[in-house]
Amino acid sequence: MATTSGTVKFDPAIDDIIEEAFERCGVQSRSGYDLFTVRRSLNLLFAEWGNRNLLQFKVNFANVDLVQDQNFYDFAWDSTAAGKAVSPRVVPAISNANHVIDLTSISNTPLYNVDDILSVSYRNIASSASAPTDTTMTKIDRSAFAALATKKSTGTPSQFMVQRFELFTRLWIYLTPGSAQASNYLYMWYVSRIDTNTAVGSYSNTADVMYRYYPAMTAGLAYYLSLKIKPDRTQALKLYYEDELLRAEVHAGSESSTYITPKAYYPSVS
Repeated sequence: MATTSGTVKFDPAIDDIIEEAFERCGVQSRSGYDLFTVRRSLNLLFAEWGNRNLLQFKVNFANVDLVQDQNFYDFAWDSTAAGKAVSPRVVPAISNANHVIDLTSISNTPLYNVDDILSVSYRNIASSASAPTDTTMTKIDRSAFAALATKKSTGTPSQFMVQRFELFTRLWIYLTPGSAQASNYLYMWYVSRIDTNTAVGSYSNTADVMYRYYPAMTAGLAYYLSLKIKPDRTQALKLYYEDELLRAEVHAGSESSTYITPKAYYPSVS
């Protein structure tokens, strides 16, 4: 019987990913600036993935602590961003929201790095903290939220809107929680940004990416790199990148059932 390694671990360091990208462009990295510019391209690639809504592996959930008479909740990118002064145009001013990991052993901690909020439910723990009751809230756009006449009316929250700023994401809810709702939570699913590679020693770090995305990440970095040093390979590398990215996305998330309904056609009767 053949002997295998006995492990499935494959976490290449950032410098290995960079070297692979250079090789796909048919060149070798020979200077410190080469590493610097490719690392910048890698961070731009991660930002592009965020624009494509591809970060299924960065989806998480949280129980956000409701505050009486407060209809907005802010989530800064990190503790540093939370402490920075906010532009006077941003009103009300940022006050980072807290979340609770275990409802049966409450300990509030700040929740950071919320890039987008996918879904929200009003979580009622009145009957049992270990078996709460969730009521789904409806996501609305800015126009619908602006059209609400009495935004500070209190009651059970039923709608929410997401607003993004440079340093934080703001969650607006309607209705505003009153005294009866303040002891409960917002149960939300959100997506975070991928950790960047800008810190000292980051070349030896591994990427904040699940293993299914390693081929797409390497192919994408090679494509970005070709724009600078090998434009004759750009088209081929782009096609390969898009193909790898599509395969990764198909298998990364939770697939849903597909229902096909035939279109009814009724010919006019004379």
